[in-house]
Amino acid sequence: MGAFHAYDIRGIYNVDFNKNDVYKIGFYLPELLKTNEILVGRDVRTSSPEIFESLCKGITDAGACVFNMGLATTPMVYFATSKYGFKASVQITASHNGREYNGLKVSRENALPVGFDTGLGELQKIIASQTPVPVDKKGEIKTLNVKDDYLAFLKQYRGNYDSLKIGIDVSNGMAALLIKDLLGDRPIYIYDELDGTFPNHEANPLIPENVADLKDLVIKHKCDVGVIFDGDADRVMFVDEKGQFVSPDLMIAVLGHYFLEGKNIKAKVLQDIRTSKAVGEYLEQFGAEMHTWRVGRAYAAPKLRELDGLFGGELAGHFYFKDFFYSDSGMLACLIILDVIAKMKEKGISLNQLISKIGIYKNSGEINFKIEDKKTAMDAVRRHFVSTENATEIMDFDGYRVEFPDWWFNIRPSNTEPYLRFLAEAKTDELLAEKVNKTKEILKGFM
Repeated sequence: MGAFHAYDIRGIYNVDFNKNDVYKIGFYLPELLKTNEILVGRDVRTSSPEIFESLCKGITDAGACVFNMGLATTPMVYFATSKYGFKASVQITASHNGREYNGLKVSRENALPVGFDTGLGELQKIIASQTPVPVDKKGEIKTLNVKDDYLAFLKQYRGNYDSLKIGIDVSNGMAALLIKDLLGDRPIYIYDELDGTFPNHEANPLIPENVADLKDLVIKHKCDVGVIFDGDADRVMFVDEKGQFVSPDLMIAVLGHYFLEGKNIKAKVLQDIRTSKAVGEYLEQFGAEMHTWRVGRAYAAPKLRELDGLFGGELAGHFYFKDFFYSDSGMLACLIILDVIAKMKEKGISLNQLISKIGIYKNSGEINFKIEDKKTAMDAVRRHFVSTENATEIMDFDGYRVEFPDWWFNIRPSNTEPYLRFLAEAKTDELLAEKVNKTKEILKGFM
């Protein structure tokens, strides 16, 4: 089974894993997480009901009880796990992947993620080496309604958006479950019907073609902002009033206006290793203490908790909040960021103007190189630049991030594909082009 990854269990259903695999996962989860109650939610993908049935059969055959949330966003599962004190939960979803994919996001107590290094690797070994033997006294399946409590929590963060014209692409994903309860009918919605076949575009806002319709909507209706969610609503991204996609890492700086501006507090803020240097520089004015860590919820959520950080975010559009059990919620981030945009509009500052003040560097975006010997190739890039220039900082987790006076780069291996991912940022277009071209030249020898 090729579905076990660093962050979750995910792959093409009936290719990388099947219902028999899911049954075994369900059977051994109670033992792995030391509990006899497991909370389970699911997205709207066409394979989710079958996976739910197999997962629940495994859990109950092991003698544990299932608390069935029904259709849910992934953050709803995190919320319920923490609020109601579950020691284990599973969300059935493949997040932003195509319709043929599905998977399982597993959490333990306090909604802490269970990644490959913290349980999934052990689970994979157990499944491969043991045969389930159902117990005599089966567990039960109980229903748990979470939506009302989750909406009540989110509504605390809802601002006054009356001055804003908002365009929203729900991506036919799980955000459709909540968005109109929170924002009503005033926004202009597209693809707001739950549909696990994703008929309009893949629910991955990081791919430019998937944001094209939202950009057109914003321009056509002269919106102040466009909002787009991924498939399970744990991520959210934005388009400015000019129809330009906003790099999600820059929104970490935007959140500073809500949490830090005028508060006179010292707070720790988490960013991933790919985050623009501009974010930390911008948040300095509010007294933020920046911390950089590895990519992915499996690393970010525990790190924010360890730091007792106030909030954080990632280039991929995840935003984490202390007040949300140190977990990520696309809907919560949406409400807070819309509040900031509305207050900025009152001052005569558009989203494009605000982002222009933050994103002052030239950025390459992530560039993928198909390379098998990723470690040797990474080391070659680092060795060249460190030996020829004066590095001001070197981070050697999750690949390398190496900073210089006028530019920096991050090079990291993909966890699931034979790719090296390279990203660079510089003060000028010319310097950025020079460094990117040199990197391509070095890596050409490994391709």
